[in-house]
Amino acid sequence: MVNAYPVFAQQAYDNPREATGRIVCANCHLAQKPTEIEVPQAVLPDTVFETVVSIPYDTSVKQVTASGAPGPLNVGAVLVLPEGFKLAPKERISNEIKEKTKGVFIQPYSKTRPNILVVGPILGDKNREIVFPILSPDPAQDKSVHYLNYPIYVGANRGRGQVYPSGEKSNNTVFTSTVAGKIQSIEAGDKGKTNVIIVKSVGGEAVSQLIPAGLKVSVKTGDVIKADQALTYDPNVGGFGQTETEIILQNANRVKGMIAFFFTVTIAQILLVLKKKQFEKVQAAEMNF
Repeated sequence: MVNAYPVFAQQAYDNPREATGRIVCANCHLAQKPTEIEVPQAVLPDTVFETVVSIPYDTSVKQVTASGAPGPLNVGAVLVLPEGFKLAPKERISNEIKEKTKGVFIQPYSKTRPNILVVGPILGDKNREIVFPILSPDPAQDKSVHYLNYPIYVGANRGRGQVYPSGEKSNNTVFTSTVAGKIQSIEAGDKGKTNVIIVKSVGGEAVSQLIPAGLKVSVKTGDVIKADQALTYDPNVGGFGQTETEIILQNANRVKGMIAFFFTVTIAQILLVLKKKQFEKVQAAEMNF
């Protein structure tokens, strides 16, 4: 777990959201998958609220683990909040939210970016929905915060990545031929690995390519292949997705003012209707007279 996501991102990037808007998890998790987020339309200052991130996938599928054995998918997420918003302190979280977040360890991305939260890897079959307890800022206490409409960004992945930050491939991706030629032999190697011997079409030199454990070879002896042609089937069943939404930091006085305005308008309309009926009665009485 020490070398698993999102630690890779925390170690390599000061900010997980690039200038282009892409979240850096996409650098290693190459397949695209859907991600959903649900937040309140508006929140009041200094209020704890829920942000729910949904990571849908088929729980019946298994991924290739680092050892080559099939295993369940893990999930993880990065939540980029507006500055001033942060993870709610434990003493401010209600029992209902505590129950929803039980067993899920959420932490700030770094000491300098408390508004960015990360979680994972955690078991996906029990955590396809992750609840983030968020504390909204108070403009009265923090003058850099204002009553505005703010964007929220989220990225979530399920399953292992295809590339490590070093650029090296994991065993959860397609392995391709480094040369063009003919498959001379396919031999079983140590610990479930496979050696594919290719005779180069130019020069006749035999080249050995080692296929990691857990991957199924898609070629056979005697096949003529091109450089960069797939030697294995794609084992990846996971992927990464990102989306965004908006939230309004609402001023309580504005809400009170709006309620008072609507109440005044309603009363005025009622009085107008009553006055109109009274006037109609007077007119009817004068006509009868």
